[in-house]
Parts: sequence; structure tokens; C-alpha cells
Amino acid sequence: MALNLSQKQEVVAELAAVAAKAHSLVAAEYAGTTVEQMTAMRKKARESGVFLKVVKNTLASRAVVGTEFEVVKDALTGPLLYAFSTEEPGAAGRLIKEFAKSNDKLKAKVVSVEGKLLPAAHVDVLASLPTREEALAMLARVLAEPAAMFARAVKAVADKQSGGEAPAEAASA
Repeated sequence: MALNLSQKQEVVAELAAVAAKAHSLVAAEYAGTTVEQMTAMRKKARESGVFLKVVKNTLASRAVVGTEFEVVKDALTGPLLYAFSTEEPGAAGRLIKEFAKSNDKLKAKVVSVEGKLLPAAHVDVLASLPTREEALAMLARVLAEPAAMFARAVKAVADKQSGGEAPAEAASA
């Protein structure tokens, strides 16, 4: 179904608004993907904070102008599915990687993060980024470690000082 000019402008405006706030973009070839697979992917995308859209490349090219994803304009060829991570940078990569396992027709073609165009193989790197909760947990561990080390050192000193007398008493008994 062909879009008229006002519909195209709406699509470009919607994509531009999403691209302006998104953390990362993964564009994937989807030809040969079944309707059931696309429906499942869209459902999972909504749950994980990924904006998923199939649009003409010319409209996508216009939408990313003025955003950090402008670097991908020349790489947009063929039928592509656009996945923008809106909540955390690795979400789009995880989504595409997960569904590519069960569908060999779905292949990442373009990956962009922080204004850089990356090869499609970087979808694995993007997918391996920790979620926000995982990153916060890692930070908490790093911040708590010096206090834990200090507590262990104090305990070791206390054990050493009291430990010198305890073995002597145990040996005489």
C-alpha cells in the first residue's frame, strides 16, 4: 500500500522522534521472515523497550538526519527492519540476535551506537552489553569491595592478635 505525502511525513516525524532519543540502532534484513515470527518479534520488542519498524529506506534516511544515526544513511539498502533501543543500548542487539537464532533469514546489516557506524558483526557485542540492572549491580559490587576488604583486614589483624594466645592455650590443654 502506497503512502501519500502526509502519511510519509508522519512516518518520518515518528522515526525522527524515536531516533533522537534512542541509544542504538540495528537495521536487519528480514526478507523471508514469516508473519508469526514478525508478530513474536514485535511483542518481544514492546516488552524490552525496542522500537521496531519496517519503513522504506528513503524515509528512514530522512528521519535520521540531524541525529547521531545520520552516519547510517548510505548503508541503508534492501528491505530492512529498524530496531531502535529506547531504554538501554543493548536491547535492540539482543532482540535481533535472539530472533536470528531461530530464523536464518534475519541478518543484522547495520549497527550504530553513539554516532558510529559499526559492522553487522558488532550486533553480538551490542547484545552482550549489560542491562541497566546488571550494570547497577556491578557498580554496587565495585563500590562495596573496598569496605569488604577493609573489614577482612581488620578481622585478620584481630584474629592474629587473639590467635597467638588461643593456640598456646589449646596446646597446653
